[in-house]
Amino acid sequence: MTTHSADGPADRDVVVVGGGVAGLSAATFTARHGLDTLVVDAGDSILRRNAHVENVPGFPAGVNPRLLLELMGEGAEEAGCERRRGTVTRVAPTDDGFAVETDDGDRLHAEYVVAATKNETDYLDDVEGVGIVDRGKTFVDTDERGRTGVDGLYAAGRLAEKPHQAVVCAGHGAEVAITLLEDDDRPFYHDWVAPEGYFTDRGREVPPGCAEIDADERRRREARSLETMRSRFAESHPEEQPTHPSLREE
Repeated sequence: MTTHSADGPADRDVVVVGGGVAGLSAATFTARHGLDTLVVDAGDSILRRNAHVENVPGFPAGVNPRLLLELMGEGAEEAGCERRRGTVTRVAPTDDGFAVETDDGDRLHAEYVVAATKNETDYLDDVEGVGIVDRGKTFVDTDERGRTGVDGLYAAGRLAEKPHQAVVCAGHGAEVAITLLEDDDRPFYHDWVAPEGYFTDRGREVPPGCAEIDADERRRREARSLETMRSRFAESHPEEQPTHPSLREE
């Protein structure tokens, strides 16, 4: 891994701390818009403890939660995001962003940080100006769109006091990413794939984040989508469901 001094150029545009649904959703949007995005995932998303997750759009009979996380992770990688297993131990402001340190000794620099852990906040202790709310569990004080009191630092999902439902946290992760892009003065992000001519035949430029595709490309993408879903849902997910930490044998 390439490292820089705390005041050097950023290793990444965005570092997302936490690989649950909020973090992966945020990373998908920032990466797809062209920001160099890294997710540091400790692998302990609370969703893994669920036996089955329901009320998720697109899955009328529900979906295996561990498979859902894998699919979201694959989607983030498809968008251009890198994922790395590890635990962030410290985030500290620099003159042009943040220094981010992990438990295995890695140190990198990021222009933006999205905190998307469940309730862990110790890694933010060195960030002056970030509000920590203690209600038995700790949360980060943000505005409605995930901005903290520190420029460039955002919080998404449960950590930002959003309800714990998977779809709510995933949606908030996406909203936080869009907020970050707006604060970075990026063009409005549509995120559409339209049929050929949808914009251009009306004399309009294709908006940022959009694409026009012809019928052959649409069929190719649909075939790939169907094959991907068939293969991922062909068998039961192999990972055993973990128990709550308080029930695990020492």
